[in-house]
Amino acid sequence: MDVGKRLRQVRESKNISIYRLSKDSDVSESHIRNLERGTKNATVETLEMLVGSMNMTMAEFFNIDDNIAYLTQDEKILLKYYRTLPKSTSKAIIEFCEKLYNS
Repeated sequence: MDVGKRLRQVRESKNISIYRLSKDSDVSESHIRNLERGTKNATVETLEMLVGSMNMTMAEFFNIDDNIAYLTQDEKILLKYYRTLPKSTSKAIIEFCEKLYNS
């Protein structure tokens, strides 16, 4: 995978300018441009800063399957809370959601 091309693809799909990405990630605009052009390679730390500032995980960034939908921030929060619930409570929430969906 060409990380620079992927970075540009994700950035543009999210309508994020290089300027905004630079401000949000604390990575210089020139470094981002060099990464996207392929003249520089990103360290894991730099890539984590860039990807995180676009509200993505590294797994989402490296997943190039178009059939996969990325979680919104609200969905991530719900999932975080759901994973901490006891099994009986999580089942009750699923049943509640199914009733809401089917009504």
